[in-house]
Amino acid sequence: MAAALNVTTEQFLAGNDLLAWRRRQLRRGGRSVDLDWLLDLGGGVSWSELQRLLIDSQGRIKIDQSLEELEKLWLLHLERSMPLQYLVGVCPWRDLLIEVSSAALIPRQETELLVDLALSFAGGRPPRSWADLGTGSGAIAVSLCRAWPEAEGHAVDLSVDALALAEKNLKALAPQQSCRLHHGSWWLPLQAFWGQLEIVVSNPPYIPSPLLGELDPVVREHEPHVALVAGEDGLEAIRSLLMDAPRALAPGGVLFLEHHHDQSENVQDLMRAAGLVNVSSANDLQGIARFAQGQRALTSAL
Repeated sequence: MAAALNVTTEQFLAGNDLLAWRRRQLRRGGRSVDLDWLLDLGGGVSWSELQRLLIDSQGRIKIDQSLEELEKLWLLHLERSMPLQYLVGVCPWRDLLIEVSSAALIPRQETELLVDLALSFAGGRPPRSWADLGTGSGAIAVSLCRAWPEAEGHAVDLSVDALALAEKNLKALAPQQSCRLHHGSWWLPLQAFWGQLEIVVSNPPYIPSPLLGELDPVVREHEPHVALVAGEDGLEAIRSLLMDAPRALAPGGVLFLEHHHDQSENVQDLMRAAGLVNVSSANDLQGIARFAQGQRALTSAL
């Protein structure tokens, strides 16, 4: 894995020179949208600036990294299928830039909807306590911290390296908010808080193992498999997570899960079988049922 860009070498280039460089890179292969993403996040040339340049290439434009360095990253992406996010070291997330590394999955735009579901459920009454199970880079935890600055937050992950990455993002992007980091599997590190967690979100592994070989090489060869794959049917992690949900949630507390595009009915059935109530689904940006939610009953024999 190449080191992320961390040294700014600001310079000014003729617009025609930058466009000629861009054409050369695209002749090597790849998608223009990806190269333009690299120019933006790696080189500091925004999409709007590039569009203006495509209309009128006269004049000069500021760039934060040399074209030689950007070309090296582009070749790593093309030849080794390395994710541009890992190569640059950051990823857009909601209105923020999240630091990323191969220790955790790259945050996806669709997962932003998981945050929206939690915020919508809370409405104008933030929870007293919330948790993000399998926090990875900490993207979800950062968003919930910023939305609910007075609430007590908990971020859990089985990976020590992922927790270190989450800690960096929380310190950088939500430094004044309260979020405890816990090492371990799902609810287990939070046993001292069982019965108190009012809103819990999780984007667990859910790819069926037979489908691993069908994933894009950018994902398959570089993102951590432990955060992607969950057994033969892709539901092992969700089954494990749901086992303790009715005891760990506060009475009336809600659990929001992301899952595979074809798992909606199965996940909802698993939620009901675990004892959760008011189970329902929500769609992703393409209108596909990608999220499930369920609550602990207000009164329970547990």
